[in-house]
Amino acid sequence: MTTTLSTTKSRRLPMVTYVLAAGVFLMGTTEFIVAGILPDIAGDLGISVADAGLMITVFAVGMIVGTPTMAILTLRLPRRLTLSLALVVFAMGHLMAALSPDFTIILGARFLTALATGAFWAVAAVVGAKAAGAAASRALGVVLGGGMLANVAGVPLGAFAGQVIGWRGPFWVLAALALVGAVAVYRLVAADPHSGHTPSVRAELASMRDSRVWLVLGGCAIVCGSSLAAYTFISPLLTENTGLAAAAVPLVLMVYGVGAFIGSTLGGRFGAQHPYPALFIPASMTFLVLGALFMFSSYALVTVVLIFLLGLFGMATNPILIGKAVGYAGHAPTLASALSTSAFNLGTAMGSWIAGFALESALGASGPVLVGTGIAALYFLPVTVLILKDRKLRRSLPSSP
Repeated sequence: MTTTLSTTKSRRLPMVTYVLAAGVFLMGTTEFIVAGILPDIAGDLGISVADAGLMITVFAVGMIVGTPTMAILTLRLPRRLTLSLALVVFAMGHLMAALSPDFTIILGARFLTALATGAFWAVAAVVGAKAAGAAASRALGVVLGGGMLANVAGVPLGAFAGQVIGWRGPFWVLAALALVGAVAVYRLVAADPHSGHTPSVRAELASMRDSRVWLVLGGCAIVCGSSLAAYTFISPLLTENTGLAAAAVPLVLMVYGVGAFIGSTLGGRFGAQHPYPALFIPASMTFLVLGALFMFSSYALVTVVLIFLLGLFGMATNPILIGKAVGYAGHAPTLASALSTSAFNLGTAMGSWIAGFALESALGASGPVLVGTGIAALYFLPVTVLILKDRKLRRSLPSSP
């Protein structure tokens, strides 16, 4: 009986995991909420919708460049202080955007928000993994699940609120919630242990010499590049190929979000017990789902099911990949975690960019899905090499003195 209770407790994730997931939820919401209120922003500021779209572009650039930069700059700060400050800066960025009538200042605020988001994501992954110990992949699934949940609840609710009370309303709400989160994070995240290990830029850079870290980063970029190439242009696919009304598109996107949330959570759980199958099975299914979506997008019910599966399998490997990057980096995991976030965003940017050309080709709305299918096939190269390197290293360990 005692053993059973002990086992149950050991399987329970620490409370900090869910606090970090709430922070990621806020940041996932702000990353995608702009897409739902672009016409409102453009109308209020007197600019074109295309120009308003720069708010998304600037945020992506901030995440790609700023995440590793902020990870290095905050390296010697206590991690709970870094997380709390990131939430405070996040709130400041939203207040600037909510108050300013100048579009240039708003873009600057979005870039500042992206820097804070990148810093939080990188450190949150490290803290979540370390706090959970052997259940690191499972904990990362929950933490990253906060971002997936943002697609299910945060983004639709924020877009609805923006249409009802004005686009600045959600920015005020996000700022207030971030300040509350900053206090909660500081109180609940444990102080850094006095282990004698002092974080240093040299150690972080040295950890990147392990080629397995770069193989994982390649996998991160490919995973997001494949699924997001199709997801970015899912609206024309649904209206042109499938024949759905434009009003139905948000509901289908919510279906994707539900799949992504479940996939991230279950992927982390499965990866904690079976890391290598968890790297291969969801990726194989993503490749097959994208291929099926390319062929059967004219059938409404089939398309909706496939989009759910795209979210389910397309996001399932993320927590395992980040967990691997953090694990390979050893005592200097912050930069590896930060570069994982950058790699995800770089893959999204590159996949969406290539898919945009395919959309304008003779393939039309099916083009981005075909691009995603092709990118998905590339994933198996870095992951196969990674597993072979791991096995070679394990075989060499018994012979070591």
